[in-house]
This record gives sequence, structure tokens and C-alpha cells, in this order.
Amino acid sequence: MPADFEPLHDARADCVLCRQHTGVPLWQDAAWRVIRAEDGDFPAYYRVIARHHVGEFSALLAPERQRCMDLVCAIERVLIDCLRPTKVNLAALGNMVPHLHWHVIARFDWDSRFPQAVWGPRQREVPGGALALLGLSLDELDAAVVEALASA
Repeated sequence: MPADFEPLHDARADCVLCRQHTGVPLWQDAAWRVIRAEDGDFPAYYRVIARHHVGEFSALLAPERQRCMDLVCAIERVLIDCLRPTKVNLAALGNMVPHLHWHVIARFDWDSRFPQAVWGPRQREVPGGALALLGLSLDELDAAVVEALASA
């Protein structure tokens, strides 16, 4: 895992994803970086973030869009294979942060908000916490994600 990411190529002062690197850094190439979001309710929550400031998916050239989806799919496949979630949520909203990024989130019927969205109202408490129910350590899961990204 990289200790830190290289700076963005064309960072904008008014963009939070350009200014700061949140989450656990896992992987990057010239155009994309991947982090694991630090969310106790959703420990298997990853983001694929454009390293250039771009607001919309359609602003990318076709090969860039394909590369992005290859990365998103690689993470989704790891989550399915390693965790057997009820569903994997994929989203690229950008309403609050208009910098292109994709959310890849393993969802389980036992999670605190299922079947609602991750930002929806809490439906239940998860005894012992979500991480305890994953069946895999985050280090193992992150390693599997990094391996898949390296082959994507």
C-alpha cells in the first residue's frame, strides 16, 4: 500500500477531493486512485477517484471511461468473491463533491441501513459491529483489492 498518494495533476482549491486525501490509500496509477473509506457501518466501502479534476463521467474519453469501469468492476468482483454480500452498490453521484469518483460498497441484509441507501436512516444495530461480521480482515480484503487492481 502506498504511504501517501502523489498530488493531483490539476488540483482545484475549491474541490475537497483535490485538496485532501481521505480514507485508506490502496492503489493509484496515472489517472485513478483507490481508497477504502473509513466507515464503521460499512467497512467494505471503496472509492475509485479520478486523479485529474473532472466533474462528469461523460467528460472522459472512451478509453478513460473503460479504464474506470474496469477498476470499479475489479473491486466489485473482489467484494463478491471474498464477502458474498447481499448486493454491491455502485454510485457516482457527485452532488456534494463534483469531482468524479465511484463508490463501490458491499451491502448485507444485516447491515445497519439495509435495504435503505448507506446514507438512509438506520434500520437496526449490528451486534458486535459490521467488521466482526465480514468474515475477513480489512488487511486481507485490501490486499485482494490491490491484487485485482494491479491486474485490471
